[in-house]
Amino acid sequence: MTPSDAFLTAFLALPIGTFTGTSAPRRYVVTRQVFTQGKSHKLVAHELGGNDYISLNLYHTQNSGMLLRPCEMTARKVTEFVMALEPDS
Repeated sequence: MTPSDAFLTAFLALPIGTFTGTSAPRRYVVTRQVFTQGKSHKLVAHELGGNDYISLNLYHTQNSGMLLRPCEMTARKVTEFVMALEPDS
């Protein structure tokens, strides 16, 4: 799936590394990693005190541009999570 510009803006604005934050209205510990000089990104989030889990990969490809690959969940779930995610300050 090709992600929207709004998703890419929100995703790329997230801190690299591990942080806590809120997404509609649950609290999460989130890890964002960057690989292969920015051509591959991974995000994993675990709900604090709950069972929710988010996992996705984002790839920058030469032919297709950016590709979003959720891990065992819908693209809608990961998109809504990232768009609503607010890292703690």
